[in-house]
Amino acid sequence: MLSKRSQSAQLPTAGHPEESGPRHVAIIMDGNGRWAQKKGKIRTFGHKAGVESVRSVVRFARQTGIQSLTLFAFSSENWKRPEEEVSVLMELFNLVLNSEVKRLHKNGVRLKVIGDVSAFDDKLKAKIQKAETMTEQNDALILNIAANYGGRWDIANAAQLLAQQVQQGTLQPEDIDEQKLGEYISTHDLPELDLLIRTGGERRISNFLLWQCAYAELYFTDVLWPDFTEQVFQLAVDDFNVRQRRFGLVGEQVSVPQS
Repeated sequence: MLSKRSQSAQLPTAGHPEESGPRHVAIIMDGNGRWAQKKGKIRTFGHKAGVESVRSVVRFARQTGIQSLTLFAFSSENWKRPEEEVSVLMELFNLVLNSEVKRLHKNGVRLKVIGDVSAFDDKLKAKIQKAETMTEQNDALILNIAANYGGRWDIANAAQLLAQQVQQGTLQPEDIDEQKLGEYISTHDLPELDLLIRTGGERRISNFLLWQCAYAELYFTDVLWPDFTEQVFQLAVDDFNVRQRRFGLVGEQVSVPQS
């Protein structure tokens, strides 16, 4: 059974976040294919090159005290891509589960996969389960890999789980509110999303973490994913740290020191 939303996942306090920086960062890793094409390579070459950037951002998150890092690896819409590219993405997912999990575990990283994993074959599902079980006690960083994930699916899935409770008579419709629905969103046990980064020059969130983005700060960069380094990540965090997050208040309200 899904646990209740933790106290740490409540809406952050309005004001300047520079004291501690973002607790939960999500990244849409875009631009692999274009990076490869610029180098005269096939698109799948870029996906393989992007693995090093994943290592880099995980390292940066651990070193800077970010609690949770969510990476958009494969969307529910990506199945529509050319069959060869989808096949390579699945191979890379398998490769990462085979080669990176022990390294993550050694460094205290907890791995979680969010999304509709029912679409994957039994072998891949077993690897996901094994990796999550191996790392579930780690607390240096929570690394969430969004695979076969869509923001609309996430909300619809939560609604379906609540509807099942209503059907069983254990929940009344009038008891369903934002907090109750939030308890069944895939990231229900994580801090609220603070910062969403998208690489590759696009200026949209592409059905990623729709519920979680309600008050997140958005940061877009033209840097293609294989070129996304720790230095570029730091620029995004620096930009976040100078923003005033008001959460519906006015600037004067959040500028007043809290007693």
